[in-house]
Amino acid sequence: MAFRQPYEAVQAASAPQRPRPATEADAPGAAEWAWVRQSIARLGDGRPALVLDVARVRRNARRFAAAMPSVRPHYAVKANPDRRVLLALAQEGAGFEIASIAELDLLQSIGVPTHEIFYSNPVRATAAIEYAARRGVEWFAFDCVQELAKFARCKPDAKLYLRIETTNEGSDWPLAGKFGAAERDIDPIIDEAKRLQLDIAGVTFHVGSQCRNPENWRTAIGSARAVFRRLAAAGLRPRLLDVGGGFPVQLTKPVPGIDSIGALIAQEIAQFDPQVKVIAEPGRFLVADAACFVVHVIGTAMRNGQRWMHWDAGVFGGLFETTDGLRYNLRSDKNGVHVPWCVAGPTCDSVDVCMRDQMLPEDMVAGDSVYVLNAGAYTTAYASEFNGFALPQVIVIDSDSQPA
Repeated sequence: MAFRQPYEAVQAASAPQRPRPATEADAPGAAEWAWVRQSIARLGDGRPALVLDVARVRRNARRFAAAMPSVRPHYAVKANPDRRVLLALAQEGAGFEIASIAELDLLQSIGVPTHEIFYSNPVRATAAIEYAARRGVEWFAFDCVQELAKFARCKPDAKLYLRIETTNEGSDWPLAGKFGAAERDIDPIIDEAKRLQLDIAGVTFHVGSQCRNPENWRTAIGSARAVFRRLAAAGLRPRLLDVGGGFPVQLTKPVPGIDSIGALIAQEIAQFDPQVKVIAEPGRFLVADAACFVVHVIGTAMRNGQRWMHWDAGVFGGLFETTDGLRYNLRSDKNGVHVPWCVAGPTCDSVDVCMRDQMLPEDMVAGDSVYVLNAGAYTTAYASEFNGFALPQVIVIDSDSQPA
């Protein structure tokens, strides 16, 4: 039977599990991975495995809250929808952001009330709006005139927040282009919302995933402030600012600390009316460094003078983000001289190549393990059974107590 714990009980249980406030110094170091090997030895079943510590998730939630006390985090469920992660974040008082009704069902199955759930996918099927409305969801993002007609038919009292376009410069995984109302779109959107008597209650944006350029938030919040003025001038009542996600974690490139990002955001939101509610949608920041993805070498080859290493998980098994250049720090149990390898997954698809010229020990052989660090976000969430390969195992521990 699936575990279900009422949301109120989860929050009430959180107090004894807070031994101290979390700070930037709580960020993990590269040497903190003995627990991964121990967990694999005790619980691993031979598949590639994501080993995740929910104690680290809770500490990350506290770090975020300490850096941005005026910003309410709503966890982006898509980053890692494991219910144990969701429960840990519920314990820390986080809200949630969803992209689908399946994510809505998952949250409600563990008792999260709908007023804590924001539906931030800007375009949805009419049936999805109807379903979410029946379940009590009130807040919906959108970014175009065409989407407004759906709300006029299905949920005329919805609280809508307009996603605007903004620069993604300096983000490792840019999101600009698919979503976001352009400057020229905003007045027609406002006019149509007024005609349909809909409530544009806020503004949101996304600066790009794994954003290493804090100035993106300054630019985007400034743009949002201008849209607030236009909404107010049109007789609407904007009262929500959603600063989105993009908060980075340490991978292979330097990243700004959450404290410095928080200070910049605090400076910018101070220019809004104090009655405006400010939320964010952190995903990667809360879960990435809480986990290590452990894969196994299934074979090596020398082809045309190039070393190839094949793992039991690749693009289709959890490492999809490598297709757009995202890189992870890797560790192994071997001590050989590091040489360049092409790294591929186990499938027969030629797309399934994760890395080229990846430096790894030259003495790696079939059966060796590779530890992909800070991989708790967008790994198992992307994994599929393409070509008949099993989904990765997920091992969840709680280092503040006993294994979950």
